[in-house]
Amino acid sequence: MGLTNKVPEKDVENTFNSIAENYDKLNSIMSLGTHKKWRDTATRMIDNRPKRILDLCCGTADWTILLGHSFPTAKISGMDFSQEMLKIGQSKVAKSKLENVELLAGDAMNLNFSDETFDVVTIGFGLRNVPDANKVLSEIYRVLKPGGEIVCLEAFKVETPVIRLGWRVYFNKIMPMMGKVFASRKNEYQYLDDSVNKFVSISKLVEMYHEAGFTDVKVDNLMLKSAAVHFGKKSE
Repeated sequence: MGLTNKVPEKDVENTFNSIAENYDKLNSIMSLGTHKKWRDTATRMIDNRPKRILDLCCGTADWTILLGHSFPTAKISGMDFSQEMLKIGQSKVAKSKLENVELLAGDAMNLNFSDETFDVVTIGFGLRNVPDANKVLSEIYRVLKPGGEIVCLEAFKVETPVIRLGWRVYFNKIMPMMGKVFASRKNEYQYLDDSVNKFVSISKLVEMYHEAGFTDVKVDNLMLKSAAVHFGKKSE
């Protein structure tokens, strides 16, 4: 399996550790404030009445907490490799007073869970940041129960020429501004933009789902295909 992100994993971890304090603000800016609605859309695609959910690459735990509220009888495990992101996530979980949510440190490519553990695995804005997205999909398939569901929310490079031009203008203006506001973190913020542009396409991710063994694959395109939700199932 080839690398889908050629930036060394340790460098990616350091990037997220360094921007953790401002990540939520940055996420809102990069998604034009729509990332919350995107997560709502992705969550509504879950339809198998889960008892256990794994939220991979959970970051500061926004989706993990949403899942905790949406499925109060399920146990929700959020996992990320960035300790600084998890620290912020832990404080948010504490404020939420949810008792069905836990946060764990871990590697999405080598999950420390037994086969067929989870009913649902979610991953939001994280698949493009791992070295090998195919390996992550394989691990997700392994830990899902038969009939289990995968829901991936991800940002993608806009392919439509006119829209792509506008999108690039937006990022070319926003990223320098971010560099001025958070002067010492300009390179880290540029990485987030680059990671979108260098990741696979929406259609390629569909192929990767099928190659990993998932069936009933569906895609919900968001905001002119600048993001998408990919849904799939593990055969029963």
